[in-house]
Amino acid sequence: MFRPLSLFIGLRYSRAKRRNHFISFISGVSIIGLALSVTALITVLSVMNGFDYQLRARILGAVSHATISGVGESIQDWPRALKIAKADPRVLGAAPYVEQQAFIRGEASSGALVRGIDPALEPHVSDFNKHMRDGSLDSLKPGKWNIVLGDELATMLGVTVGDKVIVYAPRFRAGPMGAMPMLRAFRVSGIFALGMQQYDSGLALMNMQDAEKLYGIHGPNGIRLRLDNLFHAGAVARHLGGELGQVYRVQTWMQSNANLFKAIAMEKKVMFLILTLIVLVAVINLVSMLVMLVTDKQADIAILRTLGMPPRTVMGVFMVQGLFVGIVGILAGAICGVTLSLNLQAIAEWIEHVFHVQFLSPDVYYISELPSRLQWTDVGWVCGIAFVLSLLATLYPARRASRTQPAQALRYE
Repeated sequence: MFRPLSLFIGLRYSRAKRRNHFISFISGVSIIGLALSVTALITVLSVMNGFDYQLRARILGAVSHATISGVGESIQDWPRALKIAKADPRVLGAAPYVEQQAFIRGEASSGALVRGIDPALEPHVSDFNKHMRDGSLDSLKPGKWNIVLGDELATMLGVTVGDKVIVYAPRFRAGPMGAMPMLRAFRVSGIFALGMQQYDSGLALMNMQDAEKLYGIHGPNGIRLRLDNLFHAGAVARHLGGELGQVYRVQTWMQSNANLFKAIAMEKKVMFLILTLIVLVAVINLVSMLVMLVTDKQADIAILRTLGMPPRTVMGVFMVQGLFVGIVGILAGAICGVTLSLNLQAIAEWIEHVFHVQFLSPDVYYISELPSRLQWTDVGWVCGIAFVLSLLATLYPARRASRTQPAQALRYE
């Protein structure tokens, strides 16, 4: 089978046993360095993807993909807005809500965001029903004056399921003693643990009709939507904004949490850049190995040039050798990185069990397991950049080999 001469000789040189064992050692170090750097880069990017996915899942478990609100305290003609939203095929669920700040007193006191919901429709737009530690959302029946608290909020208030709390609404009524805050006793009928401090320590749920009576408003503040694809939220918001008219405002989850997700994306890019420098350091070893190899093969190069081999072919021979070492290191690193990323959580649990350590304490971090989410596009980018750097690393030594003068190289042979 025909093979280019430079490829044939380059592969022969790569497989041949070298007289200079130090060059073989440097070659091995180059392969190991590339493999470790590619492994580290793929693994770190997978962990960053895992944290990003976990944060999105937990935030969107409490925050809807899109929200329709009015210009006033309550949304106008909300049944019509709900019907228009449900008519869009990209909207999987829609639920009205009432939401205002309130002051809650149990054994202790704390401020919280109190959200009135429809228990039958809420599972279509949020995941609170999947994260109930005690009780259920079905207990929020109109007129029962029940309330569901986040687990940290319940701890701060010193209450549990079955206890009573007093909710102070941000409105006042006239009384014998002057202006008195509107308040109502509620029974704690459930506790949820979403895994996000913002919601677990500062959110309470009650029936929407009870919330309307407590706050003295008629109709919901808005409508929360869940979409078939959360990344289509912008397009859906623009479409619904045009259908509903000027008296309605449609806001997406991207607008509500833009700074957080931008920070995560920026951190991922910075980590990618920093770890790419590790790949560059491993590639420098490849340059050193090829320079030493060119020096060692001066006589062979001179003989090949004497036999008529053009400089371009000589350059190709040493580029093939460098790329052979680079490709072996990249493939080894890709296999190790993919394997480590797919099994990282199990490996972390095994290390924690054997050495009695804990990487992410649940007392400090809300994500207590080391998440990993492998994306094949990241693997492709890492391997592609490592390959390009390896290719560039071969150019200088290969060019130096092609400029070897046969007479000068053979003078002392």
